[in-house]
Amino acid sequence: MNIKIIGVGKLKEKYLKQGIAEYAKRLDTFCKLELVEVADEKAPEKLSAAEMATVKEKEGARILAKIKEREYVYALAIEGKQRASEEFAAELDHLATYGHSAITFVIGGSLGLSPAVMKRSDDQLSFGKLTLPHQLMRLVLIEQVYRGFMINAGSPYHK
Repeated sequence: MNIKIIGVGKLKEKYLKQGIAEYAKRLDTFCKLELVEVADEKAPEKLSAAEMATVKEKEGARILAKIKEREYVYALAIEGKQRASEEFAAELDHLATYGHSAITFVIGGSLGLSPAVMKRSDDQLSFGKLTLPHQLMRLVLIEQVYRGFMINAGSPYHK
């Protein structure tokens, strides 16, 4: 299985890089992992609704350029469906079993994802109503992907 995680912006914090590297190493047993960073759009602190839409549109175009036609895409969004870890693991297993060997997860920038990215996604995934920094979300996501593989392998890791 091929797993791709697309994130907006460059990961800067050392502790996040270390955590992601640890889970990436652990995932080597289960899948081919690709971590893709796309540039975030520089914007002033206060934006109008039109300026926010423009920023999301530009970041969205960069994201869409990294997604291949046959990839199954999860957009991470607060309004997405929340799942228990076991349910998420079952979905990963189901996708792999039924012809979706390339799964892509998309994490937007600080303003979220563009309508075009949401439309391209096959499903939306939420980790709750809390707002988390998008860079921290990469670590949370990669851990949950690892947890899903461990659940499917029958490992007690997730308990």
